[in-house]
Amino acid sequence: MTSVASKRKAKSQPRTGARQANLPSQDLFTSLMKRPWVLAVLLAVLTLAVYFPVHHHPFFTMDDDAYVVSNPHIKYGFSPEAISWAFTSYDLANWHPVTWLSHALDFQMFQLDPAGHHDVNLLLHVVNALLLFWVLQRATGYSGRSFMVAALFALHPINVETVAWIAERKNVLSMLFFLLALGAYGWYARHPALGRYLAAALLFALALMAKPQVITFPFVLLLWDYWPLRRMFASARESSAGIATANAQTFGRLVLEKLPLFALSAGSAVMTLRAQRLAGAVKYYPFSTRLENAIVAYVRYIGKAFWPWRLSVFYPHTPLVAWQVLAALLLLLAVTAVVVLRRRERYLAVGWFWFLGTLVPMIGVVQVGEQAMADRYAYLSFVGLFLMICWGVSGLAGERHLSPAWVAALCIAVLVALTALTYRQVSYWDNNVTLWSRVLAITNGSYEVEENLGVALLEDGQPELAMQHFQEVTALDPSSHEAMGREHAGYAAVAHLYLGAYEQQHGNPVNAIEHYKKVLSLAHDFAAQSVYTNLPPVLTKVKAAALGNMGEAYFSLQNYGNAKDSLEAAVALDPRSARSWIILGVVEQKSGDLAGAIQAYSRGIELQSSDVGYLLLAQALQQTGRTGEAQAAGQQAKFVSRDLAAAQRAVDRMLAH
Repeated sequence: MTSVASKRKAKSQPRTGARQANLPSQDLFTSLMKRPWVLAVLLAVLTLAVYFPVHHHPFFTMDDDAYVVSNPHIKYGFSPEAISWAFTSYDLANWHPVTWLSHALDFQMFQLDPAGHHDVNLLLHVVNALLLFWVLQRATGYSGRSFMVAALFALHPINVETVAWIAERKNVLSMLFFLLALGAYGWYARHPALGRYLAAALLFALALMAKPQVITFPFVLLLWDYWPLRRMFASARESSAGIATANAQTFGRLVLEKLPLFALSAGSAVMTLRAQRLAGAVKYYPFSTRLENAIVAYVRYIGKAFWPWRLSVFYPHTPLVAWQVLAALLLLLAVTAVVVLRRRERYLAVGWFWFLGTLVPMIGVVQVGEQAMADRYAYLSFVGLFLMICWGVSGLAGERHLSPAWVAALCIAVLVALTALTYRQVSYWDNNVTLWSRVLAITNGSYEVEENLGVALLEDGQPELAMQHFQEVTALDPSSHEAMGREHAGYAAVAHLYLGAYEQQHGNPVNAIEHYKKVLSLAHDFAAQSVYTNLPPVLTKVKAAALGNMGEAYFSLQNYGNAKDSLEAAVALDPRSARSWIILGVVEQKSGDLAGAIQAYSRGIELQSSDVGYLLLAQALQQTGRTGEAQAAGQQAKFVSRDLAAAQRAVDRMLAH
């Protein structure tokens, strides 16, 4: 009869089947094997400490505005309207309702205080690190190695972008549900049951609805079946050696088991491609360019895993030469051959193919966005590399009979170095000017970097310096590549819009009109490319803004004919522009078309209630003899106004032209 002590001893053995006698030389932190909660607390405290400065950071210029600051759909909090919009929206080239609802909940709690939004991102990252530790420890039985993987994940500086950027909530959120789904699958694999399978599938669906980057999850599960669960290709030798398996199955049955999950992945892919095509986010670099960049990017990611220096929020495409592509390809093939041949160390193949496979949706073969690569794409994929490193170092230490104390000292040194680098990387996100200045220094300039630095300087109250960077955007040579030319057209259009607005604000309407005409010309060039059937929504808004501003500039020059044409074109493109409707009403009134003016004023104040709009409407109504309606509009102006006298002076100036 088996004793209670024997049962407890058996439970303490790693699920990978390592003999108890060999465990001290293989585990990085043997003394803490029975106290993983201490490691968990240490992991959480370290992560919170190194990332705490994000609490004081502002919203980021790129995407934070569209996701949170100026997003009208989340400003009512977690409401039925927000829920309906979240599940039906393709805004910002994504279908990710769980992410939208997360932002809506944040807005309900914190409004536009960026500290709360940053804190939630940080807490999710901490939870992800703890979940990764727990999932690995449960699957393998090794606390020390699992802790090191989780610590590398938590403290590697390449993940700063995901944590410090509020718009990357989708990244930390999808990782949360990915890890929960992975843990649920391990629960299912040990004791298969429909309810457990459905739990894993539901968590995977939530992960996809946070960010579709986790679309490769079914493939990850097949790797997980190979190791550490060993449901796949379990050999008689392994069984005789005492290596545990979790309900071993044939490869075919394991694939069949995951068909519902593959169906979820396929559905998510369809939704994602539809969203990105509607938004014009899919970029059409030649296939050869995309393939070459993907091969080199894989190697560059590996380089940043081991030497995380000169990290950037944006990596522009740069010309590649043949030897770079060939060398990168040979390196990838060599590593692949090694991990395939080293069959006894299953973790090598799992880690390597985890890294390669989870990067496939973001590696750029299907190009989305302008970046050649991105730090945020490493958030999930680097877990594979960390698995290879931690299990490989521990295995090598065991073979060489190195003291666990020496191995622990090496691990501590690595974590200290990463902590210092991460703390420094976090400091670059202190404000938008600092961040984009750092990116400019690393990348030596690109359309996107120059433009975002200009916007950051403008928001920081440095308009003259901002205009210099917008001028740089218009001066960059787009002729080196057809796809680059399309990108230049988009960014140059935005730059000319800012330059025109600056000239207009400084009393130079003629110069402003020239910039706005350039916006229209560039938008036409962009749309003329054969791959686009219409303008992307962002560029449509830029064109509408240029037309609206141009209408105001013509109005200031008393050129009412051109002003009317421009403003009518503006509201046709963007019928929700309250300002364009109001200025169009003034032009109609000055031209003697009071009926058209009343209609335009009414549309403008319907979109955005304002004292100036109501006063203009009141005056137009009075001139047509509709005294009662005019008095009602005047009363409404008093109701919404903070300074009625100032509003009346603004109306008098507008009508005095």
